[in-house]
Amino acid sequence: MSEALDWTYRVAEIPDGGLRVTREASEAERTHLIEALGILGCQRLVAEFTIRAIGKGHYRLAGKVAGELTQACVVSLEPVAQSVEGSFDVEFWPEGSLPEAGEEEIGALGAAEIEPVVHGRIDAGRIVFETVATSLDPYPRKPGAIFEADAVEDSELFDAGPFAALRKLKDRS
Repeated sequence: MSEALDWTYRVAEIPDGGLRVTREASEAERTHLIEALGILGCQRLVAEFTIRAIGKGHYRLAGKVAGELTQACVVSLEPVAQSVEGSFDVEFWPEGSLPEAGEEEIGALGAAEIEPVVHGRIDAGRIVFETVATSLDPYPRKPGAIFEADAVEDSELFDAGPFAALRKLKDRS
């Protein structure tokens, strides 16, 4: 189970037509997300998904997540507001029926992500958490933030760089 989002669903309680869910993270869950992701804030996080049986004890969890988060600027460390969005489509299989690596000839890009049904539960919270984590900007930058090296003129770097002496030799020939 995801520690940040404890959103699990018992497979025995999923109706034949599937389960349609819209879930918004509580304040406590957003606090856990902030700590787990190492971000400054999480103002809102909403996930919409369906869980439906696809036969042989297998289930498909598919949906999308959207949120309003705050990260630290990589240059100034000032807060940067961000909107994140992501989608997911994962199959859950009983633990004993998971394919072993190399067991099936499935192309890496075409293969469905397969997760185990643990203790009769589908951990939707972990999938939502992972989707949010991979949707974050790895280098958030506040508009107008200038890294000191960005402020140096290119001609200064050209004249003072480690290859400046070689450039002078080339210019003489």
